[in-house]
Amino acid sequence: MEKNRVFITGGTSGMGKAAAELFLKEGWKVIIADINNVNGEKVISEFKSLGYNNIFFVHCDVSKDEDMKKAYEFSKEKLDGVDCVINNAGIWYGGMLHETTDNEWNKLFDIDVKSIYLSAKYFVPDMIERKFGNIINTVSISGMYGDYNMAAYNAAKGAVTNLVRAMALDYGKFGIRVNNICPSACATPMFLTHQDPKVIESFEKASPLGRLCTPEDIAKAMYFLATDNSSFITGINLPVAGGMNIHTGQPVQIR
Repeated sequence: MEKNRVFITGGTSGMGKAAAELFLKEGWKVIIADINNVNGEKVISEFKSLGYNNIFFVHCDVSKDEDMKKAYEFSKEKLDGVDCVINNAGIWYGGMLHETTDNEWNKLFDIDVKSIYLSAKYFVPDMIERKFGNIINTVSISGMYGDYNMAAYNAAKGAVTNLVRAMALDYGKFGIRVNNICPSACATPMFLTHQDPKVIESFEKASPLGRLCTPEDIAKAMYFLATDNSSFITGINLPVAGGMNIHTGQPVQIR
């Protein structure tokens, strides 16, 4: 049975694009989905110029039922379905809870949580029929722990850190594995462009490894979870955080 077809949301930049490139290098057929058509076509042209022809783009607002349905239908048309779904699209808003607007709250949950429900709604039935599949969600260590001034984001990502357990329990009997990747701050174009250099430096200093994670770091973790190298792993929240999640937060103590 063919097991080398992957569907990646948020696939035109950052972690999603890095994942697409790694999967292509490993011989997979890749569909990237994004809301930005211009970026989508640009990325397709870029990869094809490098000799990767098994790459396809589909427009998809991951928060809309009709868009996810069309993306699924596109995958059936182009590849006769997929073996792995990577729910990578996500957004971020900061602020304390009482400062969060209705629109920010709703959009966060629509894109960061509802999108996973919608992809399951359309892609999982095929996986159940074939008795095989992989679902990988890009979450965050902010879904595992709390942050200052990030209440809505913590809540949305926290929902997915428990959703993965329920999905793994329900779908395991069909040969479907479901796992989360939980990055720390990642050196994506969006993060590097919108953050003050001093903030970036503070993140680097907070990491035991002394640097931000890279999109390529996350792509490698995604590929590991998509392959038989992780065949007995399901329902986990895998921190890819360079040790940023291991500190109690206490100051250095002098003996």
